[in-house]
Amino acid sequence: MRDHGGNIDWAVSHFGGAQENWIDLSTGINRVPYPIPPLPTDIWQKLPTRQATEGLIAAAQAAYGTSAPMLPVAGAQAAIQMLPTVIETGHARVLAPTYNEHRASLLSAGWQVQDVSTLGQLEGAELAVVVNPNNPDGNRYSPETLLELAKTVGTLIVDESFADPQPDLSLAADAGRDGLFVLRSFGKFYGLAGLRLGFILGPKAALARLSELAGPWPISGPAIEIGRLALADKTWAARTTERLRNEAAIMDDIATKAGWTLVGGTELFRLYDTSSAEEAQKTLAQNQIWSRIFPWSPTLIRLGLPGPINEWDRLKEALS
Repeated sequence: MRDHGGNIDWAVSHFGGAQENWIDLSTGINRVPYPIPPLPTDIWQKLPTRQATEGLIAAAQAAYGTSAPMLPVAGAQAAIQMLPTVIETGHARVLAPTYNEHRASLLSAGWQVQDVSTLGQLEGAELAVVVNPNNPDGNRYSPETLLELAKTVGTLIVDESFADPQPDLSLAADAGRDGLFVLRSFGKFYGLAGLRLGFILGPKAALARLSELAGPWPISGPAIEIGRLALADKTWAARTTERLRNEAAIMDDIATKAGWTLVGGTELFRLYDTSSAEEAQKTLAQNQIWSRIFPWSPTLIRLGLPGPINEWDRLKEALS
């Protein structure tokens, strides 16, 4: 099933209230976003230039610690949908449970797809997908482990959409080698998912094919400029990482006091085991707080971290 978080309009239609009063914790998007500076008027009026795009790529390469070829696209989701179409189809394996668009996009592109539960079961696959850190449980795999895995598969796709606070996990520096692709999301950590910006890192020849598929202007001028500025702001990134880590611990304390058990997570979301995920979601929804539950588990619930202090107060009250 291609079910997702972020479906706040569905929550409003079922539980009522005005959408602007809801707190959407059903995604892993940072609710304290990067502050958007004033933008020159011509950014909205002109088509993006090659020079501007190259400036964004340079900022992303510096932020991710790599010189690998890189293609900016309209979010990691666009990368997930495009990649299976430029690799010869065959048998793919996905380390699951994970973000379900990987499986769905592979199937749409004609791949035969098998979900597996351990890293070792990916060995021998023509194409293997690992989300690192994983969504929704936050499982992590070292770069050394994944590079060893890459030797045993035809193509390895590593989705690092939630890796910004954990740069030591990243394979970005190795992404130029054959058979290895790394996907990065901009909108989650920087809290600007509506900007629709992400990156595909991989072999130069493959990125050239993907560039043809994406077209001449795959991302907007405002996305290029805001992305360039944000990715270069190391001070903001460091402060945000520290804040998120502290608040993740606060979230775990609130959930534990509510009788939930921590399963895992990242700096941007937490996963808890409850007696009934559906009832837990309903309790929160009655307080106009939206969460994420899963069709494959009757007990697991995932929450992003609240933003302003009043959101934290409402969450504590709802779970008390």
